[in-house]
Amino acid sequence: MKNPLVVTGLVVSLVLAGGVSYYASSDPDGLEKVAGDVGFLDSAKESAVEDGPLAGYGVAGVDNERISGGLAGVIGVASTAAVSFGLFYALRRFKKDKL
Repeated sequence: MKNPLVVTGLVVSLVLAGGVSYYASSDPDGLEKVAGDVGFLDSAKESAVEDGPLAGYGVAGVDNERISGGLAGVIGVASTAAVSFGLFYALRRFKKDKL
């Protein structure tokens, strides 16, 4: 990575996901609030991935809520960045091959 803006953005994203995410509101999100207000919250079905390793904005097996949430955020940012960089790298190589 040669672009300092990209590196800085990645570092800031990791810090926010790992540290600041703990202070996010525990209130329900907008959709959940509206579902409760309108009265169809009880008809919601459980998610197919509710037992997944990152379900519920935490990491399964980590008992400390602060560390679990921060780790889930860091894993999310890192995996999104890895997929994005991989796609952009592949697209750039594909474009060079076409020229």
